[in-house]
Amino acid sequence: MSCFRTLIILLICLAAGGSAASMRPEMVRVALFKGAETLRIDGDGVLLTDGREPLRVEMPLEVRRLGSGLSVNGRPVDRLVASAFSRISVNGKGYRALIEVSPADKGLLVVNELPLEEYLVGLINCEISSAWPIEAIKAQAVIARSYAVYQMQARRGQSYQLESSVMDQVYEGADVEDSRAAYGVRETAGEVLTYNGKTIQAFYHSNCAGHTENSRNVWGLSIPYLQGVSCRYCSESNPIRWELNLPLKKVENSLKAAGFQVAGLRDLRVRGRNASGRVQDVVAECSRGSVVIPGVAFRKALGYGVVKSTNFELRSQRDELQVSGTGSGHGVGLCQWGAKGRANEGFDYREILTYYYPGVKLSGGYGR
Repeated sequence: MSCFRTLIILLICLAAGGSAASMRPEMVRVALFKGAETLRIDGDGVLLTDGREPLRVEMPLEVRRLGSGLSVNGRPVDRLVASAFSRISVNGKGYRALIEVSPADKGLLVVNELPLEEYLVGLINCEISSAWPIEAIKAQAVIARSYAVYQMQARRGQSYQLESSVMDQVYEGADVEDSRAAYGVRETAGEVLTYNGKTIQAFYHSNCAGHTENSRNVWGLSIPYLQGVSCRYCSESNPIRWELNLPLKKVENSLKAAGFQVAGLRDLRVRGRNASGRVQDVVAECSRGSVVIPGVAFRKALGYGVVKSTNFELRSQRDELQVSGTGSGHGVGLCQWGAKGRANEGFDYREILTYYYPGVKLSGGYGR
């Protein structure tokens, strides 16, 4: 760890009160941008370094890739580290603590290093709404912390542990923080879910449409605490129903791009459903016969934002395919709208969590 980063972490600890030894926060590294062509960095009281020495340039900064390094307002540097007590603006969004910019295989890699608990406050309103019942907010804080701690352990030593998108958890920094999000995080500080003494991979999704999914049906791996449970509360809170019409030729092209031999696609139909009611397989009738496509692979090929879940029906009409379904997301783990409904019914966050993740324990101190 560089002297500069050590100094910044020390200052963060002291700003929170107490000694560095007793107050050093758990730090997480989150990738904000991967492959960015250019960045604009601004803010008051921002300290800059090129990774070794203080960097004296005027704000705002324009950062570009330059050979094997960077250009900062036209000045070549190996990399850029920026920190502030309040916030740093990156392409118009505010972030806390420390921003690190380095050259990547393509463009720029931008990483936000900050205390884990502050990361969670900037995540709540990206994943749910802080206007939801406080017990649902606490539940979201615990599962987001659990997921983050699991990834931090799995990706230890890498340039970052989490992405700021749906690839991991959606995080948009300081601008979306508010007092209810902060309260939910503070009231559950350090708490994670564990199974057999280890922090769990706390998957979650938006709306399960009545029954959460077994992890084996999605990823081919059976995990004891991700077996699927009945959930009536999400349909009462937010009965997500969706429908779309897709040109059959577009569907054919998408499936071909995913590696399925479906030339001359004429028809598609659902074949079989699993215990949660989701599609097991899709049969594609093509010019050279039938092709069986797993429901999960079918959804991935057409796009997660297009086919919102694997709880769908198919209907071919001439040169179009009608897809209609319920729910949103992969269905594994906690159902966010179900958690909201259960919180409205008076369940506390501990009851919510142990329902959606059977057999887990709530542990303090990041599971240590």
